[in-house]
Amino acid sequence: MKDGKVERKNDILLGPIERPVLNFLAKHMPDWVNSDMLTVLGILGSALTLVSGIMAGRTGGPYRNPWILVLCLGFVINWFGDSLDGTLARYRHKERPNFGYFIDHSVDGFTAVCMFFGFGFAGMSSLLVAAFGAIGYLLMMITVYLKTHVTGVFEMTTIKIGPTELRILAIIFSLVHYFLKPAPVRLPFAGGEEIKLGTLVVGVIAAILFVYYVVETIRVGRRLAIEDGKRLERRLAKEAKAAEKEMKKMEKELKKSSKKANGKNALGDISRIS
Repeated sequence: MKDGKVERKNDILLGPIERPVLNFLAKHMPDWVNSDMLTVLGILGSALTLVSGIMAGRTGGPYRNPWILVLCLGFVINWFGDSLDGTLARYRHKERPNFGYFIDHSVDGFTAVCMFFGFGFAGMSSLLVAAFGAIGYLLMMITVYLKTHVTGVFEMTTIKIGPTELRILAIIFSLVHYFLKPAPVRLPFAGGEEIKLGTLVVGVIAAILFVYYVVETIRVGRRLAIEDGKRLERRLAKEAKAAEKEMKKMEKELKKSSKKANGKNALGDISRIS
């Protein structure tokens, strides 16, 4: 990746709907609003999800708790700021590729932590399992960004689920706990112990994220090993060819020097005879 020039592959499920909406919003955004303001707004939305989750946990849990609605609002605000900042910069031709890439994805890590820990503090999931969910998400992000660095292609997702889809799933997950108060479930493989349904859902998501991290690391690692192996073979072949050429050149020079030396010796012998 050079100078922020990366091929973007945004093949998310809601892309055909989201992109026209973002372009419309960018076109009608007031002149005084800039990308940095939207980035800050997205960060505030993430922080709101975490604060709302903490407040929901302190005021009786997620069921019929208005703080859960505020948490959902935080996801909407985060989507608006985080998704629109880059679109607005591109629409106004004020892109800052390196700055935008670095800040945007640094903020994504903060958003993931706020989301999962918001679930944990609100009581929708075990806090420990929520922490594993955050770790899994961060590992997935690391894999995506390292792939971008070594391949020059930024793949938003390989399973058609990107940040927008995750926000929608998070809102649905939160509203289910707000309206329904899901009953705990029993896990046969855990000795029949009851756990929260939300803990099970977040645990499954965490497991999927860990599997994605491992599979992508192996898949991309094997591909890069093959590519680097071929590149190394070409380099070694080129070096061997250059060494062979240099050796032939030295042999020619040696032969030339030898002929000159023989010629001088012959002239010396003739002069002595005469």
